[in-house]
Amino acid sequence: MPILISSHVTLADDEVELSAVKASGPGGQHVNTSATAIHLRFDIRASSLPEIYKERLLLLSDHRITDEGVVIIKSREHRSREMNRQGALERLAMLIRSVATAPKKRRPTRPSKNARAKRVNAKVRRGETKKMRGRVTH
Repeated sequence: MPILISSHVTLADDEVELSAVKASGPGGQHVNTSATAIHLRFDIRASSLPEIYKERLLLLSDHRITDEGVVIIKSREHRSREMNRQGALERLAMLIRSVATAPKKRRPTRPSKNARAKRVNAKVRRGETKKMRGRVTH
């Protein structure tokens, strides 16, 4: 079943590599015998994503993306393998959705004339207060 990213973008199942590993943490004796944690690997460069998505993903400074452009997501919150699988796939989809929209351009602004005047006046008043703290002369 393909992974739905948006109404126009989907990922095929064969683009995502899932492997089950033994999890640490809660679960008692069950955790020592079953491989319920999931490691998800997704190669950005080899994927069928649109080029703009690939570029933005590779520019992200996310600890889950390696220098080679492979996304590695570890999921071990749940006791069942299927729940961890769903969680890992959803986190991958959220990561890809986060780069779907272009970041807004920053429009440089300036403080108003009144704001600049207030700042200067406050500095002058503060200076006068400090001047009053000097040694008293007769």
